[in-house]
Amino acid sequence: MDWLIKKIPRQEIPGPLQEIPQPPKSLYLVGELADCKKEYLLCVVGSRKYSSYGREVVEKIIFGLGGQPITIVSGLALGIDSLAHQAALQVGLKTLALPGSGLDQKVLYPSANRRLAEKIVAAGGGLLSEYEPNQAATLYTFPQRNRLMAGLSKATLIIEAGAKSGTLITARLATEYNRDVLAVPGSIFSPNSHGPNWLIKQGAIPVTSAEDVLVALGLQTQEDNKVDLNFSDLSPDEKIILELLQIESLDKEALIAKSGLKPSQANITLSMMEIRGLIKEAMGEIHLKN
Repeated sequence: MDWLIKKIPRQEIPGPLQEIPQPPKSLYLVGELADCKKEYLLCVVGSRKYSSYGREVVEKIIFGLGGQPITIVSGLALGIDSLAHQAALQVGLKTLALPGSGLDQKVLYPSANRRLAEKIVAAGGGLLSEYEPNQAATLYTFPQRNRLMAGLSKATLIIEAGAKSGTLITARLATEYNRDVLAVPGSIFSPNSHGPNWLIKQGAIPVTSAEDVLVALGLQTQEDNKVDLNFSDLSPDEKIILELLQIESLDKEALIAKSGLKPSQANITLSMMEIRGLIKEAMGEIHLKN
């Protein structure tokens, strides 16, 4: 495919980037740049050494954003960044990659993701950089790149990050730029959870679902999340289950115990309710389906 690098002069730089303390003097683009006036840009970043939990979180949340006017912004890095780009492509969302290098294919970093970069462009997304096209990645290019991701996006979502992760630089910059910081909580026993759990303590918005992200972006309100249940067509067993789930989401074992139903009877009821679209199971818990 053709790899056309276009230069964006300062006067045409997207508005959000002109608001940050150190705006870029110019930008280089391959593909298409998201329209910040019509689309909600969500930066999704995290650890390079992700866990299976991290992968599942990326897929669960981004797949749940399908069909929304959202562009996923990330850094093309190995790990959570790559997963975010790939999930966006799979669900049909546009995605914008900001590598820590120039955009010439000979220096594009990491080289392992050059095929992914081509897929992003082919799908209507783009690659964006403030560096000259032949600028190789260096230690200083990544922190500078992070300020563009944070400044360009309406919110930054952190999925897995160690205590000294560069991901936390992006989160700090987003806060300084008055952007929302979202974080997915994780196990207290996992080093990868230190970053997001610490951010939540500092005031980041905890996120456990795509719906949480939509609320944070202003695409959905808490009222939209409420389920208006019609109990007239439900069996007695289904009514018991739904009444419990209106109070809180529960794992299957706890839900069956609280329902008072026989396990075999409860499992059949839960299976039928899931088929009918009344409930869903995610991240080990059963929820009402919005």
